[in-house]
Amino acid sequence: MTRAELYAVLDRFLAALNARDPHALDWAPGAHHSENNVMLEIGDGVWGTIDRLGDYQLRFADVKSGQVGYFGTVIEPIEESAFTLRLAVNEAGQIAECEMLIVRQSDSGIKFENCRYWDKPILHREPEAPVSREEMVRLSNGYFDTLQRNDGTIHTKFHPDCNRVENGVQTTRNPDFAKIVPVSALGCEEQFRMGNYRYDDDLRARRFPLVDEERGLVLAFGFIDHSGRLREFQLTDGRTVKSPVLRPHSFYISELFKIDHGMIEQIEANFITVPYRMPSPWDAL
Repeated sequence: MTRAELYAVLDRFLAALNARDPHALDWAPGAHHSENNVMLEIGDGVWGTIDRLGDYQLRFADVKSGQVGYFGTVIEPIEESAFTLRLAVNEAGQIAECEMLIVRQSDSGIKFENCRYWDKPILHREPEAPVSREEMVRLSNGYFDTLQRNDGTIHTKFHPDCNRVENGVQTTRNPDFAKIVPVSALGCEEQFRMGNYRYDDDLRARRFPLVDEERGLVLAFGFIDHSGRLREFQLTDGRTVKSPVLRPHSFYISELFKIDHGMIEQIEANFITVPYRMPSPWDAL
């Protein structure tokens, strides 16, 4: 399918979600539909609770795999929540897969204060020096390798100005958030060279279903498992710090990587807390 055709399917989906009307859409026979890592019947979950979509809209598409993605927000009675959406569309233009991640802070094991959702021009522009689809996935997977049991070793390439936004909060070069997570005052690579995320035991069930080659974007899903066993650890500068993770749990994550000149330039991430070692229903398909 073309980008325009994929965006048209996305537009119809968003309009139907806004209207709480899943039956307005053309679903493929046996279509798979998940919300927050659980397979649901079409029409269940957010379809019954959404008041409206928020203003933030970031869309991207993979014409080779017939998939379209979206980062935005959904507004329900209690709160506005960060929202990731992935749709897989078959040759007949029907929705075969729908994967949604909704960061409801009222349910979250880790709460992000003062969330805001804003447009980032870097995610819209075409790359100046694009790399192959395979290299884009390799660099994205290298980010997860760097994060897993983070000891200061870098397994990918970061642009010097790389920034990361998680659940509506910038967690790099953000002195305000550094009051909560001290390394948040640093850039992407500097954080990882400190070995700050040693408590991330396993980056599991990694998937890279959507690669927007024209825009230099890779959408990834997976889990960060935390055993909670690590009480203290040493940063690469010699300081000993206490782990903020002291119980078994996992994060179900969606991450969007912007890649240009063979480097990660920007990261947009949404994640929620789920039971420790929770499996992905998508792995069984």
